[in-house]
This record gives sequence, C-alpha cells and structure tokens, in this order.
Amino acid sequence: MATNIFTRIKDSVSADLHTMMDKKEQKNPIAALNHYLRQSEQEKEKVRKLIDRQYKLKEEFTREYMKAQDLADKRLKQAGVADRAQEEEMHEFALKEYEEYQGRADRMKASREEAMKQLEDLEQKYEEMKHRLKDMHLRRMELMGRENIAKANHQINRVVTDSAEKPYSKFEEMEQYIENLEYRVNSSYYQSTFDNKIAALEKKLEEKENEVK
Repeated sequence: MATNIFTRIKDSVSADLHTMMDKKEQKNPIAALNHYLRQSEQEKEKVRKLIDRQYKLKEEFTREYMKAQDLADKRLKQAGVADRAQEEEMHEFALKEYEEYQGRADRMKASREEAMKQLEDLEQKYEEMKHRLKDMHLRRMELMGRENIAKANHQINRVVTDSAEKPYSKFEEMEQYIENLEYRVNSSYYQSTFDNKIAALEKKLEEKENEVK
C-alpha cells in the first residue's frame, strides 16, 4: 500500500513543475497549480496516516516480542529446574515451550526491526515530500506575484494608451460638463429674476403715467 502511494507521489509531486507551467495549452496556470497542490496535499495526508499506523505496528511488534521473550526465558529456566529434579517429562515440555516462544520472539524481533526500518524510510520520504510541497507553495506565490504585475502593467498600459490617443479627453469632458452646468444655473437664475424685473418696470411705468395724468 505504501509502495503504491509513493509511486503516485513520485509521478506527481516529483514532476517538473516548470515544464507543466510552460505548456502552451495551460490557460490558467494558477488554477492548475492549485488543483495540483490540493491533490499532493491529499497524498501527503495519506502518507502521514500510514506513518501513524506504522508507529502503532512497531509498538505492537515490540510488545509481542517482549512478551514472547519473557515466556521463552521463563520456560528455559523452568527446563533447567526440571532437569536438575530429573523430571524428564516436565523438562521436555519446558524445552518444547521454550522453542515455541523463542521462535515467536525471534520472528517478532525481526518484524520489529523491519517495521522500524520501513518507518525510518517512510519518515524520510515524508520529509522530502513536505519540502517539495513547500517549494511548490512558494512557486505558486511567485507565479501569483508575476500574474499581479502583469495585470497591473496591462491596466497601466491601457490608461497610458488611452491618454495618448485622446489627450486630455477626460479633462475636456469635465470642463464641458461644468460649463453646461453653469449655463443651466445662470439661465435658470436669469429666468427667475427676469419676471421680477419686468414687473418692477411695469410698476415704474404706471407710476410715471399716473403722475402725468
């Protein structure tokens, strides 16, 4: 199981990131990289669980080894006692039990050593994987920075190009708007006072006409 997972990790995490990002058909490299990182993080979590499981197996092998070795030592001592007492049947039984327990202890010891070796190998590969994933996260940051700069330059270039093609167009539009607004305000004011001025003139003329009469 661990071998299959590390095979997939080797095919994915150890892939050349630069080659992947330079493919012409890659329309959105940041999104592709995010997807790639999510998959790699999932694989890393699987390996972490395998390491935890391997720790438990190592502890189980250790317990079984110590238990079998203690029983083997006990039966060997009992075989000695039976031999000194010239209890042949008990002696043979104790020796047979000793062989069984010692064989089990030897197997558990070998399994424990193998589990420890596999655990060490898993931990080394896991650390290597974490470093590789960290590098990819940093690579993503670098790509995002380049993407932001590219977008910013695009916006700047567009503004500069528009200004070059239409010099002061925005200022001219604003000035025209202000002039139109001033005209409407002045016109409205003039219209509102015109009636009052006419009324005042009519009143003045009437007063003069009345004086003449």
